[in-house]
Amino acid sequence: MNEKLRDAQTDRLFDAILGLETREDCYRLFDDLCTVSELRAMAQRFHVATLLDEGRIYSDIAQETGASTATISRVNRCLVYGSDGYRDALSRLKKSKK
Repeated sequence: MNEKLRDAQTDRLFDAILGLETREDCYRLFDDLCTVSELRAMAQRFHVATLLDEGRIYSDIAQETGASTATISRVNRCLVYGSDGYRDALSRLKKSKK
């Protein structure tokens, strides 16, 4: 985790997110919190992470998602060298589908 990101304001935001109970709660908060472009970009990066985790290749991912190869590369770098945020979230999603 990048310690430069840690502060009281970010902690409070994350606490608010952790307190959400439904998908509709998430839609309402993120609609207020983010622009449509910001939210779409986050959703796209998470989709890219999902496809990379499935072993898909960059060209297929770019075609399916519309993400640039730079975005795909950055997400892949996070999957390989990051804080395991993507990996943890993907793992939890897989477990919840069982």
